[in-house]
Amino acid sequence: MPAIGITGGICTGKSTFCECLREILPAAKFFNADEAAHALVELPEVKQEIRAEFGSGIFSSDEALNRAKLRAIIFGDATRKRALERVLHPRIRRQWRAEAERHRNSPDFFFADIPLLYESGGETLCDRVVVVACSYEVQLSRLMERMSIKASEAQQMINSQMPLEEKIRRGDHVAWNNSDRATLAEQAQFLVALWQRQSWTKS
Repeated sequence: MPAIGITGGICTGKSTFCECLREILPAAKFFNADEAAHALVELPEVKQEIRAEFGSGIFSSDEALNRAKLRAIIFGDATRKRALERVLHPRIRRQWRAEAERHRNSPDFFFADIPLLYESGGETLCDRVVVVACSYEVQLSRLMERMSIKASEAQQMINSQMPLEEKIRRGDHVAWNNSDRATLAEQAQFLVALWQRQSWTKS
């Protein structure tokens, strides 16, 4: 069965879309890049690389990574953001490539929830890509609420990512998430039915 990439922008609803897919396809396998990154930064060798790039100031006295401080640095400086991505992206890519290959001959779907799919060139490992999108106004409002930040900070975070319009242009499918969960679930159901009717060959 296919490997399908799920991407979008921050707070556009990728996780909710994946929850909908899990309900429709309980046997499907999922890879979550954010969860992988969260685990990776706890590894001693990754911490060492992050320390070399960003200094000891982003670690507490007990060697815990101050994620909020790191996030503030990378969203305020595109060069530093790319530096962190150089540490994490190759490792994340290896993980999900291995999982996708492991499930390539499985009768079940494999979904990779990867926010920076296009930025990392991960679309080459996918049979299809779904972009979960919403309007800028909705995205901004959700991000401000979720992170309890001001509009200017939320705008900076959104602007640090590849424009959503570019992802929409490059995607195979778009799930529009301006409304409620039920509407998003209907789109997930439609796409699953479409994929189940298709015969899959890697292009």
